[in-house]
Amino acid sequence: MQSTTILFIVLAYFGVLIGISYLTSKGATNQSFFKADKQSPWYLVAFGMIGASLSGVTFISVPGWVGSSQFSYMQVVFGYWIGYIIIATVLMPLYYRLNVTSIYEYLDNRFGTVSYKTGALYFFISRILGASFRLFLVAIVLQNYVFVDFNIPFEITVIISVLFIWLYTFRSGIKTIVWTDTLQTFFMLLAVIITIVFICQELNFSFLDLFTSETIQSYNKIWFTSDPNSKSYFLKSIIGGAFIAICMTGLDQDMMQKNLTCKTLKDAQKNIYSFSAVLIVVNYIFLLLGALLFIYASQKGIDIPLVDGKTRTDLLFPEIALRHNFGVLLPILFILGLIASAYSSADSALASLTTSFCIDFLDFKNKPSENQTKTRKKVHIGMSILIIFVVIIFNKISNSNVISTILNVASYTYGPLLGMFCFGIFTKRIVKDRFVWIVSIFSIILTYLLASIPTKFLGEYQFGYELLPINGLFTFIGLFILSCRQQN
Repeated sequence: MQSTTILFIVLAYFGVLIGISYLTSKGATNQSFFKADKQSPWYLVAFGMIGASLSGVTFISVPGWVGSSQFSYMQVVFGYWIGYIIIATVLMPLYYRLNVTSIYEYLDNRFGTVSYKTGALYFFISRILGASFRLFLVAIVLQNYVFVDFNIPFEITVIISVLFIWLYTFRSGIKTIVWTDTLQTFFMLLAVIITIVFICQELNFSFLDLFTSETIQSYNKIWFTSDPNSKSYFLKSIIGGAFIAICMTGLDQDMMQKNLTCKTLKDAQKNIYSFSAVLIVVNYIFLLLGALLFIYASQKGIDIPLVDGKTRTDLLFPEIALRHNFGVLLPILFILGLIASAYSSADSALASLTTSFCIDFLDFKNKPSENQTKTRKKVHIGMSILIIFVVIIFNKISNSNVISTILNVASYTYGPLLGMFCFGIFTKRIVKDRFVWIVSIFSIILTYLLASIPTKFLGEYQFGYELLPINGLFTFIGLFILSCRQQN
């Protein structure tokens, strides 16, 4: 497909999103930007959250993971489901009872200002890195398959991408995003399903062959139970997945901000339950696509793409969809699915970062009403610039599968949040608030040192996603040491 055609599709798509923004922003206020006036239908939020939680990383990186790890990612996904149940039954009632705008306001109520700022800072770092990693992957695809033909440098590609997000979110924030995420999730899932159909036709696969053929079975192993020392061992993956969901959704302002736009707690819980069930099926479909891509590449003699001399399995999907003979429909759907999956995550990240910075760091609620909107708009621009800066840096240093990188970073940045929330919810002890930030730093250092121990000293044991709960446990223990009993 010609680069000019792809560029036209991208521009037309953003035109639709900006149109939706115009319709949803009529009469918008700061409450609309932060909470969508608490009028979002739960089923709309649930469907849109699929795209936001999967993002461009899942769209490209998960299929690319199959070549080396088969379907082991499903173990993590089953852990996600456990985590979502905990979110619905423990965290959501807490947030609705306190009627928070930023979920980190809970830490202020429970411990004090230092704990509150510390928790918000860890979210801020986590979300900046996560959003940038996700946007980086999509920007790389747009750069290699579109903008390079116009001699546009990568840095300009990133600026253009973030500018489009800013254009359709700056008016009414989360109120617009609830609706645009629904559209973007639809395009993402449509692109994956149509791609599977096209490749199956090329491979002469029937629907039954997707589950029974020998070539598929060489890729679709889910359960890894033989080696407890391996990173892919099922128990590590399930436990790690549960805590990743709790932290990266339940303790994440980005994901929770959508849930808090539902009218009632009951609606928000319906959203979580339905979303978590559908997510299992959707992730399996992505892995199935990954297996088909590797089978197709093997049969057709297609090499794994290289970037700066490095093999990038992340780019196998766009390589096949855009540069091989699949007609016009599949490339169009791939581009729509790619930008939909990427921006359904990036737009909400931008809104949540703006929300958190305004509420958690600028004491937004206590500012004069005439200054609030002006402040929020300035912060929104500042967050856009920051994301651009981090994506450009990540392009200079990245050399691994992006989803693996995101989950590894989460082990360090979300661990202190997990420990603080668990200590606050499951104990009644009083913490010395001014020392909480020191505890969180020591927890990260201890976790890093533990992960750095050579495997030969651990009986060849390899740490995986269980580093996240271990980090949280270190924080919990540190807070316990610095705490005292609540006086009656």
